[in-house]
Amino acid sequence: MELRQEVLEEMTLLRERTPDVSGSVACTVDGLQIACDLREQTGEQAAALSAALLAMSRRMLIITGQGALEETLISGTAGFVAFYAAGPTIVLTVLAGPGANVGLLRLEGRKTAAGVAAVAARKH
Repeated sequence: MELRQEVLEEMTLLRERTPDVSGSVACTVDGLQIACDLREQTGEQAAALSAALLAMSRRMLIITGQGALEETLISGTAGFVAFYAAGPTIVLTVLAGPGANVGLLRLEGRKTAAGVAAVAARKH
């Protein structure tokens, strides 16, 4: 099975395990979309922005000495967007609705990022 399909399966499992999750996108750290589970046609734009935010988040942690990146969480009036490093080459972006259980989002987002990283490691 190809990388895109296996990553999409991990993302589908995330949505099934976490009812507040409304979609996700996985991309390379260069911003190229790998797999998209978003209802809207915004995957390419989300991928590019995800890569940029991951780079900024990592850089901020380096210059402030706060350790390695676990996640970046953005809270908006209509929901949340969480970003995870899925190994050294992939970014996982997860969208959740307003009132989402943020603890569950963080737990399941990290678990999915680890699954995506494992898939990528097997493929390379």
